[in-house]
Amino acid sequence: MADEKKIIIDEDWKSRVESEKEELQRATEAKASPEAASDSKAQPAGSAVMPPASFSTHLSMLATEAAIAMGQLAHPNSGQQEKNLEQAKYLIDTIGMLEEKTRGNLTEAESAGLADLLHQLRMLFISVQAQS
Repeated sequence: MADEKKIIIDEDWKSRVESEKEELQRATEAKASPEAASDSKAQPAGSAVMPPASFSTHLSMLATEAAIAMGQLAHPNSGQQEKNLEQAKYLIDTIGMLEEKTRGNLTEAESAGLADLLHQLRMLFISVQAQS
């Protein structure tokens, strides 16, 4: 057992997703103010408020879906942790395609974040696949 390899997964993407959730919650609370209630374009009660469209938000959504498909997070509908490695691979490959297609058009921070996210997801996939 001394030869057992440990894979250390950087939890940074989880903290980014969590901060985006908190930001979305603040935006939701701001829209729930009395001023928003008088707005004719206010969304109906019970409908979700979507975050502003951004590259990082899109990547976070794909990464979260990949984590769900790898059984790392509970599925939002069932509440169960289920593995679907084909779907996880597809989502990781989609992020890889975005990295390739956006090369040269991203800021240094975006490019580094994307490369880091992709590396983390690939290593997690290898770990989950080995456990199956």
